Amino acid sequence: MKQYLIDTFLFNDKANRKILGNIKKLPENKECVKLFSHLINCMYKWYAGIKNESYSSLLEWWNPVYPIDRLEAEWQKCLQLWTDYLKDKTDIEIGTEINLMNFAGGNWAVKPQDIALQLNYHSIHHRGQIQYLIRKQSLKPDYIEYIGDKYRKID
Repeated sequence: MKQYLIDTFLFNDKANRKILGNIKKLPENKECVKLFSHLINCMYKWYAGIKNESYSSLLEWWNPVYPIDRLEAEWQKCLQLWTDYLKDKTDIEIGTEINLMNFAGGNWAVKPQDIALQLNYHSIHHRGQIQYLIRKQSLKPDYIEYIGDKYRKID
């Protein structure tokens, strides 16, 4: 599971960087920047929660909205936190429930692997929304399907 999660974060990284390149080309990028910032904020908030940082409940899901020229650096920073976290854990550790304070209050139990899965699936969800917004502005989005990295022509 650990390697699967790392590989999934790396796939999402590659796809998100392609999307970011297109966001930078848009004449109207406000909504896309907001969605991309949200992905970053979710990574930071869940990471703070999993580490039981006292400030985790103060972090917001939708704010801050980062300036477009900071998105790539912030994305790299939050991605590095998660890949380093996973590299430091065993499959047993990430598959064992931990206690964390829910962001709305109260104590909860969750497996770190489920948080990592949520972050990656959530990224796919919002990436689809961003792709729609890119198409809506008549820009052809990059091909970002998972299989596009896996299959090859054998002629």
